Amino acid sequence: MTTTTARVGIIGCGNISRRYVEGMRRFPQLELVGCADLVQELADSLATDTGIRAYADIDGLLADTDIDIVVNITPPIAHATVTEQALAAGKHVYVEKPIAATVADATGMVEAAAREDRVLASAPDTFLGSAGQTARAAVDEGAIGEPIGAVAFVTHSKAETWHPDPGFLFRPGGGPTLDLGPYYITALVNLLGPVAEVTGFSRIGAPVRTVTAPGARADTIEVTTPTHAGATIRFASGAIGTLLFSFDVWDHHLPKIELYGTEGALALPDPNEYDGPVQLKRHADADWATLEPVLEPGGAPGDPVQYLRGHGVADLAAALHGAPLRASAELAFHVLEVLEAIETASSTSTVVPIASRPSRPEPSLLNAKDIAAHA
Repeated sequence: MTTTTARVGIIGCGNISRRYVEGMRRFPQLELVGCADLVQELADSLATDTGIRAYADIDGLLADTDIDIVVNITPPIAHATVTEQALAAGKHVYVEKPIAATVADATGMVEAAAREDRVLASAPDTFLGSAGQTARAAVDEGAIGEPIGAVAFVTHSKAETWHPDPGFLFRPGGGPTLDLGPYYITALVNLLGPVAEVTGFSRIGAPVRTVTAPGARADTIEVTTPTHAGATIRFASGAIGTLLFSFDVWDHHLPKIELYGTEGALALPDPNEYDGPVQLKRHADADWATLEPVLEPGGAPGDPVQYLRGHGVADLAAALHGAPLRASAELAFHVLEVLEAIETASSTSTVVPIASRPSRPEPSLLNAKDIAAHA
C-alpha cells in the first residue's frame, strides 16, 4: 500500500457528498482539496459544513493543478459530460454509480479515459468490504461446490421518505435497476464472474409518487422510467441468476443475495453496505453457520459507517502506483450493460447477449481500518 497522497476534488455537492467527505477522510493517502457544483449554494454549504474549499464553478476546480482525482457525484444523466470534461482536464476520475445513464455514454467515457491516458474508476465499491470479500473467499475455496444459481432481490429504498429531491430516481437514468442494481450485479460478478446473457420484463408501477421527506423540494413526482423489473441472467460460468428490481415492493420477507451450489448455499447481507454476516449451509449441515470475516468489519450492519464512501477512491489512488484497480470502469461498464439489457429484453421480448467480459476483480486484503493502520 502506497503512502503517496492523492489530492481529491468533488464535483456534485448533493445529498451523498457528505458521505464521501467523511468517508474519504478515513484514508490518509487521500487529501480532500475542495468541491464544486452547478448550484453554488450547494458547494458553499458543503464547504462550510466540512471545512474544505468551495470553487466558484466546475471549471475552476478542473483548472486547479493541485487536484489529481475528481470524484463525480452528479446525477447519472450528467456522469458522462462531467467525467469527460474532467478527463480532458488531465484528472483521474472516480464516478458514482451507475457509471453512466446509458451504455453509449459509458462507451464514450471509457474511450476518453484511454485517449487522455487517465484512470477511470466507478462505484459501487461495497464489494471491497468484509462481507463481499468473505463471500468471495468462500466461493473461491469451493465452500458451496460448483455454483449453480443465485438470487438477488432489490426492493424499495423508500427514497420518497428521506431524500429531499428524489425525482432523478424516477426518470431515465434512475429506477431500481440503475439506482440499486449496480450494488447487486457488482456483488454477483465479484462472486461468479461476468454475465453472458440477459432476459426479463419491466414496467412502471405507481405513475405518480408522493414525496414526504423532510425539506422536500417537490410534493409529487411523475414516474417516467420502469420501477419494477424481473430478470434471468446467465453467467459465462454457466450459473443462472434470478433477479428482482423494484421500487414497488415496500414490504417483504425476501433475502438480499443467495448463492446455490452443488454442495451448499451461501447467504449475503445487503450489498449496499460493506459489512454484515455471511452465512454458509452445506447440504449435510443441520443449520446455517456464520463465517468468520476475512477482513475486520468497519462497523455493524445498519450503522451509519456502512454508508460512508471512499474505499473505491483509495483503490483508484493506489492503482496510480501499481496496485490492482478493483472498482474499475471495465467492471462498472459491464454492470451497466447487464442492467440496460434488462430493459432491452423487456421491450423486445428477447434474450440479450452481453458483449463485455471483464475479469473478476482481485480479492481485497485491506479494509478502511487496515488501510489507515498501514499508511
